[in-house]
Amino acid sequence: MVYSIIDYGAAGDGKTNDASAIQKAIDACSETGGRVLLPGGHVYRSGSIVLKSNVEFHLENGAVLKASDNMDDFNLFSAERKEVLLDVPTYENCDYEGKPELYFIYSAGADNVRITGSGTIDGNEEIFYGKVTKWHIDGSFYPRMPLFYLENVHNLTIKDVTLTHSAFWTVHMIGCRDVLIDGIRIYNNTRLANSDGIDPDHCQNVRIANCFIEGADDCIVFKNTESAKKYGPCQNITVSNCILSSTSAAIKFGSESTMLFRNIVVNGCVIRGTNRGISIQLRDEGSVENCIFSNISIETRMFSSDHWWGKAEPIAITAVPRRKDTKIGHVRNLVFMNIMADTENGITVYGTKDGNGKGNISGIRFENISIDISHKTRWPKNLHDLRPCEGTSVIESPLTAVYMRNAENILFSNFRWTADEKMTAEMVSPVDIADSEEVEGL
Repeated sequence: MVYSIIDYGAAGDGKTNDASAIQKAIDACSETGGRVLLPGGHVYRSGSIVLKSNVEFHLENGAVLKASDNMDDFNLFSAERKEVLLDVPTYENCDYEGKPELYFIYSAGADNVRITGSGTIDGNEEIFYGKVTKWHIDGSFYPRMPLFYLENVHNLTIKDVTLTHSAFWTVHMIGCRDVLIDGIRIYNNTRLANSDGIDPDHCQNVRIANCFIEGADDCIVFKNTESAKKYGPCQNITVSNCILSSTSAAIKFGSESTMLFRNIVVNGCVIRGTNRGISIQLRDEGSVENCIFSNISIETRMFSSDHWWGKAEPIAITAVPRRKDTKIGHVRNLVFMNIMADTENGITVYGTKDGNGKGNISGIRFENISIDISHKTRWPKNLHDLRPCEGTSVIESPLTAVYMRNAENILFSNFRWTADEKMTAEMVSPVDIADSEEVEGL
């Protein structure tokens, strides 16, 4: 059955808060199963919406669902608002300790949820702005409102829709299982901090395909946040045929990493205009194992060196403790193959040694990797970025094609690099490897 929100009283005039009408349609549809329809040609303003089991939420071409201008409309659980204004910018401290307080599109414990159609969902980012600079926009508090907050949803599909102007993580999935995200477009502000694209958090059996994602910080981010550990590891995930552009990382693991990431495959993607291509950013007691990255084209350039983590690395694997008392996990059994990169930096591999002097990064294979390093921006080229971490977070060292610390059993096969005249002048040596063992092929 089809449940048009117009039949439940939605005005669609771009001014009226249609949340009540939309929710009535969802509630009725959930009783029988079917499609909630947002007809095209209208702008529907709305506060919080709760998606329920057996509902397809469908936006026709030309339909726009836009978040309200009033933050109180998103206080879904009538909680006492406790947002803390930022004392420091999020690029210095953005530890995520639990759920946000405001929600736009929310679902928890539901089965068989679908968000489909060729319409647009707009998060109205501007109402969340804090400090605005030429290179960076921070939020007025943290965490802000995600576009989607989907927890413990089984059999979830998001297909074809356009998502835009999210003020925080766009599609945050927590403990979701059997997920298909196919053909969606995400257009976020490339200056607005923390406006990630897709964040599978403690999720299993996820397929992400044929998407275009543009924004800041990161495009696709695998997470294991502390508050959601009950849902288990983040595992059994594929990403394919996506085009990604970001002022931070295009593909990232972490930095929230309290449990295991494993069996994740990224294939056939194009990364362009990005501050960091693939970033394994282990900062907590979890680990990363058995992942493959293949057939990827990467183009990186440096953005503001203070505001965005990363220094234009095509691949960065870092495993360092977040705090002094953090028990850090390991990274092992990763394959990077058939990757071409046009960059402003080389590959970084930076781990931590345990009490026995053993590095926590091992079993990494780089096969058929081609890196062309060229001068593109005015930002310094002699830095390696370990943020967020305890102690020294940015290390000064000359530009290299490969920079490595505290790693073991690393194999390079058919690895090629070049550098233009300006970048060659920045180099003392093309390879800088120390405190590492069994590094072959360079």
